[in-house]
Amino acid sequence: MKRPSHILNAASNLLGIALVIIAGLNLSHVASTNFADEIAWVAAICLAASCLLSYLAIRHDNRGEVIEKWADRIFLLGLATLIGSIVVLATTNG
Repeated sequence: MKRPSHILNAASNLLGIALVIIAGLNLSHVASTNFADEIAWVAAICLAASCLLSYLAIRHDNRGEVIEKWADRIFLLGLATLIGSIVVLATTNG
């Protein structure tokens, strides 16, 4: 049986990027002027959920494929949300 570790690797890396964006916006006091950090928080939650589901898919042999599909869907939602956060940040801070 194949092990779906690619989602876990990508989601954990993007989770780190989302957290760096959140920390950077808060440290630079830009978080209070736009919604980019709130959107990045949604992305971080989605990516953390994707990490958890991907790990569970690796651990469970009988339901791994179903869990992996949900991990993939939530990963794509987190990725789209992270891109949305960057677009909001770029358009509001010129």
